[in-house]
Amino acid sequence: MIVVTGATGNVGHQLVALLTAAGAQVTALSRHAAEPSDGVRHVRADLADPSGLKEAFDGADALFLLVAGEDPQAVLEAARAGGIRRVVLLSSQGAGTRPESYRHPVAFEEALRRSGLEWTILRPGGFHTNAYAWAPSIRASRSAAAPFGDVALPTVGPGDIAEVAAAVLREAGHAGRTYVLTGPEPTTPRERVAAIGAALGEPVRFAEQTREEARAQMLQVMPEPVAEGTLAILGAPTDAERQVSPHVEQILGRAPRSFADWAARNAAAFM
Repeated sequence: MIVVTGATGNVGHQLVALLTAAGAQVTALSRHAAEPSDGVRHVRADLADPSGLKEAFDGADALFLLVAGEDPQAVLEAARAGGIRRVVLLSSQGAGTRPESYRHPVAFEEALRRSGLEWTILRPGGFHTNAYAWAPSIRASRSAAAPFGDVALPTVGPGDIAEVAAAVLREAGHAGRTYVLTGPEPTTPRERVAAIGAALGEPVRFAEQTREEARAQMLQVMPEPVAEGTLAILGAPTDAERQVSPHVEQILGRAPRSFADWAARNAAAFM
């Protein structure tokens, strides 16, 4: 039995589908009710309340864990008590490149390494799906705004992250490994907006935000240290943050999917 936390999220819902298609028994854990699906046991629980995780963890042997809640040690103790022996943690590339700003994922990584459980850490960079933030303005006025319009980063698709997680959860040979997950090439915000326009068959205007405009927008949805760390990556990425990682291809045997491919498959969101 594999427990998938965040089972209704960007990565989690795709991971649940991949695991069940492969014949695995899955417990899908989420804070909100989920649509019933064949072969999946749904449990409503919150990682912020580890005392409520017993039902989800009992009888499982593997766990896909999000960075959520404030007590990773309690979550991992509950996992061990339920019989879980293998944990795949969805962390962040920033935990490796900017630990002073990404303290939350760093705390989860450190707790997992100390736990005595078999572990693998996934560190994705920026997600292709961050472009959904542009959907309202693209639908309304065929325009999108972002800071640092000509700084390129190799964003990655949640589908590729889910496929990597499914492989790592089901295959041997990944214990004690940390994988950085990126797309196949760096692209700029200006290029990503153009790719959405190409998918729609009509141009989308790009407007460059100032750093302060972007910061104010980010603070509505994320803590200040994360917003500052994100802006630092977007505006002045390190060599490691610009680099295309080989890990997706090494694990899946194929190149990661490009942003243009993602935009073409998700164009309806911007129409």
